[in-house]
Amino acid sequence: MEKIIFFSLVIPILGFVLYLGAKAIGKGFKAKNENKANEDIENSQTDESFYNEDKLSDEIQKLNQLLKDGVLTQEEFEKAKKKLLDG
Repeated sequence: MEKIIFFSLVIPILGFVLYLGAKAIGKGFKAKNENKANEDIENSQTDESFYNEDKLSDEIQKLNQLLKDGVLTQEEFEKAKKKLLDG
C-alpha cells in the first residue's frame, strides 16, 4: 500500500519536473535562434554601410579627379562634395 501511495505521488511530480525542463530547453533554443536572426540583420546592415562608405569614397575620388583635370572649379568641387556628404 505504501508503494502505491509513493508512486502515485512521485510519478506526477517527476512528470512535472520533466515538463518544466523541456519547456526551459525549448525557450533557450528559441532565444538562441532569435539572437542569431538579430545578429544576421545587424551584420547585413553593417555590410550595407560599408558598401555605402566605399561608394561615397569612390564618388569623392571621381570628383577629385575632375577637379585635377580642370573640369570642376574648387567651388564646384566643394559644393558637390558637401552634397554627397550631407545625403
